[in-house]
Amino acid sequence: MKTFKYIKITIVIFAFIFVSCEQVYIEEEINSGEIVEGFDLWYVDYHRTQGNDQIPFLSRAFTLSFVGGALYANNNISGIGSAGNGYGIQVGSYSLTHEGVRAKHDIDGIHNFEVFQISQNEIKIYSSYTKTSYFLIGYNTDEFDYDKLFYENIEYLLQDFEIWNKVFTSTTGTVNEFDNENFLKFTSENNRTFYSSNNISGTDIVNVLWNYEGRYEVFDVDGFDDLKVLTLDYDSVNTETFELSDISDSIVELFHIASGTIYKFEGDYFIQYLKDKNQKKKIRSNRKRTMIKRKKVSKISY
Repeated sequence: MKTFKYIKITIVIFAFIFVSCEQVYIEEEINSGEIVEGFDLWYVDYHRTQGNDQIPFLSRAFTLSFVGGALYANNNISGIGSAGNGYGIQVGSYSLTHEGVRAKHDIDGIHNFEVFQISQNEIKIYSSYTKTSYFLIGYNTDEFDYDKLFYENIEYLLQDFEIWNKVFTSTTGTVNEFDNENFLKFTSENNRTFYSSNNISGTDIVNVLWNYEGRYEVFDVDGFDDLKVLTLDYDSVNTETFELSDISDSIVELFHIASGTIYKFEGDYFIQYLKDKNQKKKIRSNRKRTMIKRKKVSKISY
Protein backbone atom coordinates (compact mmCIF):
# COMPACT_ATOMS: atom_id res chain seq x y z
CA MET A 1 0.00 0.00 0.00
CA LYS A 2 2.78 2.42 0.81
CA THR A 3 4.50 1.70 -2.48
CA PHE A 4 1.30 2.34 -4.43
CA LYS A 5 0.69 5.68 -2.74
CA TYR A 6 4.26 6.81 -3.45
CA ILE A 7 3.96 6.04 -7.15
CA LYS A 8 0.60 7.78 -7.40
CA ILE A 9 1.93 10.97 -5.81
CA THR A 10 4.97 10.95 -8.08
CA ILE A 11 2.80 10.73 -11.19
CA VAL A 12 0.64 13.64 -10.03
CA ILE A 13 3.71 15.78 -9.33
CA PHE A 14 5.27 14.87 -12.70
CA ALA A 15 2.05 15.70 -14.53
CA PHE A 16 1.89 19.06 -12.76
CA ILE A 17 5.48 19.88 -13.70
CA PHE A 18 4.89 18.83 -17.34
CA VAL A 19 1.77 20.97 -17.71
CA SER A 20 3.49 23.94 -16.08
CA CYS A 21 6.48 23.66 -18.43
CA GLU A 22 4.21 23.47 -21.45
CA GLN A 23 2.34 26.61 -20.41
CA VAL A 24 5.58 28.54 -19.92
CA TYR A 25 6.81 27.41 -23.36
CA ILE A 26 3.65 28.63 -25.11
CA GLU A 27 3.76 31.93 -23.23
CA GLU A 28 7.34 32.55 -24.35
CA GLU A 29 6.49 31.70 -27.96
CA ILE A 30 3.64 34.20 -28.07
CA ASN A 31 5.64 36.95 -26.37
CA SER A 32 8.50 36.58 -28.84
CA GLY A 33 6.18 37.12 -31.78
CA GLU A 34 7.53 34.07 -33.59
CA ILE A 35 4.05 32.64 -33.94
CA VAL A 36 3.37 35.00 -36.85
CA GLU A 37 5.88 33.05 -38.94
CA GLY A 38 4.16 29.76 -38.21
CA PHE A 39 1.83 29.94 -41.23
CA ASP A 40 2.28 30.98 -44.86
CA LEU A 41 -0.81 33.19 -44.89
CA TRP A 42 -2.87 35.00 -42.31
CA TYR A 43 -6.42 35.74 -43.44
CA VAL A 44 -7.54 39.08 -42.02
CA ASP A 45 -11.02 38.37 -40.64
CA TYR A 46 -12.03 41.97 -41.09
CA HIS A 47 -15.60 41.50 -39.88
CA ARG A 48 -14.35 40.81 -36.35
CA THR A 49 -12.14 43.91 -36.10
CA GLN A 50 -12.53 45.75 -32.79
CA GLY A 51 -11.82 49.46 -32.46
CA ASN A 52 -12.61 52.59 -34.46
CA ASP A 53 -9.18 54.06 -35.21
CA GLN A 54 -8.16 51.50 -37.79
CA ILE A 55 -4.76 51.08 -39.44
CA PRO A 56 -5.01 51.63 -43.23
CA PHE A 57 -2.78 48.81 -44.47
CA LEU A 58 -4.65 46.27 -42.35
CA SER A 59 -7.97 47.65 -43.54
CA ARG A 60 -6.90 47.04 -47.15
CA ALA A 61 -5.36 43.58 -46.77
CA PHE A 62 -7.17 40.32 -47.40
CA THR A 63 -4.15 38.30 -46.27
CA LEU A 64 -0.81 39.00 -44.61
CA SER A 65 2.41 36.97 -44.68
CA PHE A 66 5.51 37.30 -42.51
CA VAL A 67 8.44 35.79 -44.38
CA GLY A 68 12.03 36.26 -43.22
CA GLY A 69 11.57 39.91 -42.28
CA ALA A 70 9.52 40.79 -45.39
CA LEU A 71 5.85 41.75 -44.98
CA TYR A 72 3.53 40.63 -47.80
CA ALA A 73 -0.16 41.31 -48.43
CA ASN A 74 -2.89 40.45 -50.89
CA ASN A 75 -4.65 43.80 -51.33
CA ASN A 76 -6.43 42.92 -54.57
CA ILE A 77 -8.82 40.09 -55.32
CA SER A 78 -7.76 39.91 -58.96
CA GLY A 79 -4.64 37.77 -59.11
CA ILE A 80 -5.04 36.41 -55.61
CA GLY A 81 -3.46 32.98 -55.29
CA SER A 82 -0.97 33.62 -58.07
CA ALA A 83 0.67 36.95 -57.19
CA GLY A 84 3.90 36.38 -55.30
CA ASN A 85 3.31 32.60 -55.22
CA GLY A 86 0.16 33.25 -53.21
CA TYR A 87 1.71 35.67 -50.73
CA GLY A 88 0.75 38.74 -52.75
CA ILE A 89 3.13 41.68 -52.97
CA GLN A 90 5.70 42.98 -50.52
CA VAL A 91 4.31 45.99 -48.70
CA GLY A 92 7.02 46.51 -46.09
CA SER A 93 9.13 44.72 -43.50
CA TYR A 94 8.82 43.52 -39.91
CA SER A 95 10.85 42.53 -36.89
CA LEU A 96 9.98 40.41 -33.88
CA THR A 97 9.78 41.95 -30.43
CA HIS A 98 9.27 40.55 -26.94
CA GLU A 99 5.60 41.60 -27.01
CA GLY A 100 4.84 40.65 -30.61
CA VAL A 101 5.74 42.17 -33.95
CA ARG A 102 6.89 45.57 -35.22
CA ALA A 103 5.67 46.27 -38.79
CA LYS A 104 7.15 48.92 -41.06
CA HIS A 105 4.74 49.54 -43.91
CA ASP A 106 5.87 51.34 -47.08
CA ILE A 107 3.01 53.84 -46.81
CA ASP A 108 1.65 53.74 -43.26
CA GLY A 109 4.96 53.68 -41.40
CA ILE A 110 5.76 51.80 -38.20
CA HIS A 111 3.17 50.04 -36.04
CA ASN A 112 3.75 47.83 -33.00
CA PHE A 113 1.42 44.95 -32.26
CA GLU A 114 0.96 42.68 -29.30
CA VAL A 115 0.21 39.10 -30.32
CA PHE A 116 -2.29 36.85 -28.54
CA GLN A 117 -2.97 33.25 -29.50
CA ILE A 118 -6.66 32.34 -29.59
CA SER A 119 -6.44 28.83 -31.05
CA GLN A 120 -3.92 26.68 -32.87
CA ASN A 121 -4.21 28.70 -36.09
CA GLU A 122 -5.82 31.94 -34.89
CA ILE A 123 -4.28 35.03 -33.34
CA LYS A 124 -5.29 38.51 -32.31
CA ILE A 125 -2.91 41.39 -32.95
CA TYR A 126 -3.52 44.51 -30.89
CA SER A 127 -2.27 48.04 -31.46
CA SER A 128 -2.16 49.95 -28.16
CA TYR A 129 -1.59 53.18 -30.12
CA THR A 130 -4.86 52.95 -32.06
CA LYS A 131 -6.56 50.65 -29.52
CA THR A 132 -7.62 48.36 -32.37
CA SER A 133 -7.62 44.56 -32.50
CA TYR A 134 -7.41 42.48 -35.68
CA PHE A 135 -8.15 38.77 -35.86
CA LEU A 136 -6.01 36.63 -38.17
CA ILE A 137 -6.54 33.01 -39.21
CA GLY A 138 -3.45 31.08 -40.28
CA TYR A 139 -3.18 28.83 -43.34
CA ASN A 140 -0.49 27.27 -45.47
CA THR A 141 -0.65 28.08 -49.19
CA ASP A 142 -1.44 24.48 -50.18
CA GLU A 143 -4.55 24.42 -47.99
CA PHE A 144 -5.84 27.96 -48.39
CA ASP A 145 -9.13 28.25 -50.30
CA TYR A 146 -8.46 31.15 -52.65
CA ASP A 147 -11.72 30.53 -54.55
CA LYS A 148 -13.76 30.92 -51.37
CA LEU A 149 -11.96 34.15 -50.53
CA PHE A 150 -12.56 35.31 -54.09
CA TYR A 151 -16.33 34.86 -53.93
CA GLU A 152 -16.62 36.12 -50.36
CA ASN A 153 -15.11 39.43 -51.50
CA ILE A 154 -16.29 39.65 -55.11
CA GLU A 155 -17.37 43.28 -54.69
CA TYR A 156 -13.67 44.12 -54.47
CA LEU A 157 -12.96 42.27 -57.72
CA LEU A 158 -15.46 44.58 -59.43
CA GLN A 159 -13.52 47.53 -57.98
CA ASP A 160 -10.08 46.22 -59.03
CA PHE A 161 -10.44 47.70 -62.53
CA GLU A 162 -11.16 51.19 -63.78
CA ILE A 163 -13.57 49.87 -66.38
CA TRP A 164 -15.32 46.68 -67.47
CA ASN A 165 -15.70 46.16 -71.23
CA LYS A 166 -18.43 43.98 -72.70
CA VAL A 167 -16.61 41.37 -74.78
CA PHE A 168 -19.39 38.84 -75.43
CA THR A 169 -23.15 38.71 -75.92
CA SER A 170 -24.89 35.37 -76.46
CA THR A 171 -27.12 34.79 -79.47
CA THR A 172 -29.71 33.26 -77.17
CA GLY A 173 -32.02 35.46 -75.12
CA THR A 174 -34.53 38.15 -76.01
CA VAL A 175 -33.70 41.73 -76.98
CA ASN A 176 -33.53 44.04 -73.96
CA GLU A 177 -32.23 47.49 -72.96
CA PHE A 178 -29.04 46.14 -71.40
CA ASP A 179 -27.92 44.98 -74.86
CA ASN A 180 -26.88 48.60 -75.42
CA GLU A 181 -24.65 48.85 -72.34
CA ASN A 182 -21.02 48.27 -73.32
CA PHE A 183 -19.11 49.58 -70.30
CA LEU A 184 -19.53 49.27 -66.54
CA LYS A 185 -17.63 50.81 -63.65
CA PHE A 186 -17.87 49.90 -59.98
CA THR A 187 -16.48 52.27 -57.40
CA SER A 188 -15.52 51.78 -53.76
CA GLU A 189 -18.01 54.42 -52.63
CA ASN A 190 -19.78 52.43 -49.92
CA ASN A 191 -19.47 49.38 -52.23
CA ARG A 192 -22.68 50.46 -53.88
CA THR A 193 -22.11 52.98 -56.72
CA PHE A 194 -21.85 51.89 -60.37
CA TYR A 195 -21.71 53.68 -63.71
CA SER A 196 -22.89 52.45 -67.09
CA SER A 197 -22.20 53.59 -70.66
CA ASN A 198 -23.61 52.74 -74.07
CA ASN A 199 -20.63 54.15 -75.98
CA ILE A 200 -19.58 51.87 -78.82
CA SER A 201 -17.22 49.01 -78.00
CA GLY A 202 -13.58 49.98 -78.41
CA THR A 203 -14.01 53.51 -77.09
CA ASP A 204 -10.92 54.60 -75.16
CA ILE A 205 -11.48 54.92 -71.42
CA VAL A 206 -10.76 58.66 -71.44
CA ASN A 207 -13.57 59.18 -73.98
CA VAL A 208 -16.21 57.01 -72.32
CA LEU A 209 -19.29 59.00 -71.34
CA TRP A 210 -21.12 57.53 -68.38
CA ASN A 211 -24.80 57.68 -69.30
CA TYR A 212 -26.12 56.27 -66.06
CA GLU A 213 -25.24 56.25 -62.39
CA GLY A 214 -26.94 54.00 -59.90
CA ARG A 215 -26.58 51.59 -57.04
CA TYR A 216 -25.50 47.96 -57.21
CA GLU A 217 -25.82 45.12 -54.75
CA VAL A 218 -24.43 41.59 -54.56
CA PHE A 219 -26.45 38.79 -52.98
CA ASP A 220 -25.42 35.34 -51.77
CA VAL A 221 -27.24 32.42 -53.40
CA ASP A 222 -28.53 29.83 -50.98
CA GLY A 223 -26.70 26.52 -51.47
CA PHE A 224 -24.08 27.90 -53.89
CA ASP A 225 -20.62 29.12 -52.94
CA ASP A 226 -19.51 29.99 -56.49
CA LEU A 227 -22.52 31.99 -57.65
CA LYS A 228 -23.85 35.44 -56.75
CA VAL A 229 -26.75 37.61 -57.81
CA LEU A 230 -25.98 41.15 -58.96
CA THR A 231 -28.58 43.92 -59.24
CA LEU A 232 -28.01 47.20 -61.03
CA ASP A 233 -30.54 49.83 -59.93
CA TYR A 234 -30.68 52.46 -62.65
CA ASP A 235 -33.61 54.23 -61.00
CA SER A 236 -36.50 53.43 -58.73
CA VAL A 237 -38.37 51.45 -61.41
CA ASN A 238 -35.57 50.04 -63.59
CA THR A 239 -33.51 47.30 -61.98
CA GLU A 240 -31.48 44.78 -63.97
CA THR A 241 -30.88 41.43 -62.25
CA PHE A 242 -28.08 39.00 -63.14
CA GLU A 243 -26.54 35.81 -61.92
CA LEU A 244 -22.85 36.63 -61.48
CA SER A 245 -19.99 34.16 -61.83
CA ASP A 246 -16.34 34.58 -62.61
CA ILE A 247 -14.54 33.15 -65.62
CA SER A 248 -11.08 34.33 -64.59
CA ASP A 249 -9.44 36.98 -62.43
CA SER A 250 -10.47 39.63 -64.97
CA ILE A 251 -13.58 38.28 -66.73
CA VAL A 252 -17.05 37.93 -65.21
CA GLU A 253 -20.17 36.38 -66.67
CA LEU A 254 -23.56 38.02 -66.22
CA PHE A 255 -26.67 35.96 -66.93
CA HIS A 256 -29.54 38.39 -67.48
CA ILE A 257 -32.50 36.84 -65.69
CA ALA A 258 -35.31 38.63 -67.52
CA SER A 259 -34.06 37.97 -71.08
CA GLY A 260 -31.96 34.84 -70.70
CA THR A 261 -28.98 36.58 -72.33
CA ILE A 262 -25.41 35.87 -71.26
CA TYR A 263 -22.88 38.70 -71.22
CA LYS A 264 -19.17 38.63 -70.47
CA PHE A 265 -17.28 41.68 -69.25
CA GLU A 266 -13.51 41.98 -69.06
CA GLY A 267 -11.79 44.27 -66.58
CA ASP A 268 -9.31 46.81 -67.91
CA TYR A 269 -6.88 49.29 -66.29
CA PHE A 270 -6.09 47.22 -63.22
CA ILE A 271 -5.78 49.30 -60.04
CA GLN A 272 -2.90 48.15 -57.84
CA TYR A 273 -3.57 48.96 -54.20
CA LEU A 274 0.05 49.57 -53.27
CA LYS A 275 2.50 52.44 -53.20
CA ASP A 276 4.54 52.47 -56.41
CA LYS A 277 7.95 53.89 -55.59
CA ASN A 278 8.61 54.89 -59.20
CA GLN A 279 5.10 56.30 -59.65
CA LYS A 280 4.81 54.56 -63.01
CA LYS A 281 1.78 52.40 -62.31
CA LYS A 282 -1.84 53.21 -61.64
CA ILE A 283 -2.02 52.86 -57.87
CA ARG A 284 -4.39 53.68 -55.05
CA SER A 285 -3.89 53.46 -51.33
CA ASN A 286 -7.19 54.80 -50.01
CA ARG A 287 -9.53 51.85 -50.48
CA LYS A 288 -10.58 50.19 -47.26
CA ARG A 289 -12.55 47.04 -46.73
CA THR A 290 -15.92 47.53 -45.13
CA MET A 291 -18.03 45.04 -43.26
CA ILE A 292 -20.21 43.79 -46.10
CA LYS A 293 -23.39 42.09 -44.94
CA ARG A 294 -25.09 40.44 -47.87
CA LYS A 295 -28.67 39.30 -48.11
CA LYS A 296 -29.28 35.74 -49.25
CA VAL A 297 -31.62 34.74 -52.08
CA SER A 298 -32.67 31.47 -53.66
CA LYS A 299 -31.29 30.50 -57.06
CA ILE A 300 -33.36 32.20 -59.71
CA SER A 301 -32.63 30.17 -62.85
CA TYR A 302 -32.59 26.41 -63.36
